Amino acid sequence: MALLISLAGVLGLLCGSFANVLIARVPAREPWANERSRCPRCGHELAWYDNIPVLSWLWLRRRCRYCAAPIPARYPIVELATAALFAAVVAVHGASWLTAGLLYLALASVALVVIDLDVQRLPNGLVLPAIPAVLGAVAAQASADGDWWMLARAALGGLVLGGFYFVLWLIYPKGLGFGDVKAASLLGTALGAVGWDALAVGGILGPLIGGIAGTVAIVRHRAVAGVRIPYGPWLIAGAWVGLLAGPEIWTSYMNVALGA
Repeated sequence: MALLISLAGVLGLLCGSFANVLIARVPAREPWANERSRCPRCGHELAWYDNIPVLSWLWLRRRCRYCAAPIPARYPIVELATAALFAAVVAVHGASWLTAGLLYLALASVALVVIDLDVQRLPNGLVLPAIPAVLGAVAAQASADGDWWMLARAALGGLVLGGFYFVLWLIYPKGLGFGDVKAASLLGTALGAVGWDALAVGGILGPLIGGIAGTVAIVRHRAVAGVRIPYGPWLIAGAWVGLLAGPEIWTSYMNVALGA
């Protein structure tokens, strides 16, 4: 199992490098599928040895080989965050079709968090394809296990969490983007596949973490008017707590609540 987790971490580093490409190009509507990586400052195409996750950044001393422009620390942070998520998914869920879907979701999640922090937008190009991808992985797992209720639960989870945020968007569209509604449907699908307890924990923690982040932003700016923070990162963070530790958190909470 340790070897499998380590391999997942290495795969996560490689996918994290790809996440950096998505972060740079998807919001700008630039092609990313067949284009080689290039320096955003000088436009020079990068060689393969300039794209080794984390190591190239350290070896080049955080600067472009061709124009010496600084390379932000965000690049290795994205790679390491993706690696950590990949390793955690395999550690918790093992090797399965569901794991494959969650790994896809992990890659999309990291890219979406950074994009939302940058431009306060959750692009359809990342959110919408992830929904059938996750559902397809859940369907494969349900078929392998003979547990079709898992697929139904995933669909219901997407409807429940997405529907909740859709209602919030109808009530106060200025305070919530419709991208958050679509992201909630995606995350609810994955949470529902894992279980109702995961859905409960992930669904509750998103608004809780978002509320704390909003309060901190208001205190820092010493004003309510004009303070805008992206909600997507907190929605995603809460969902991932549910995906990785939701059943355990829910069981502990119920034990305390019931005095067990």
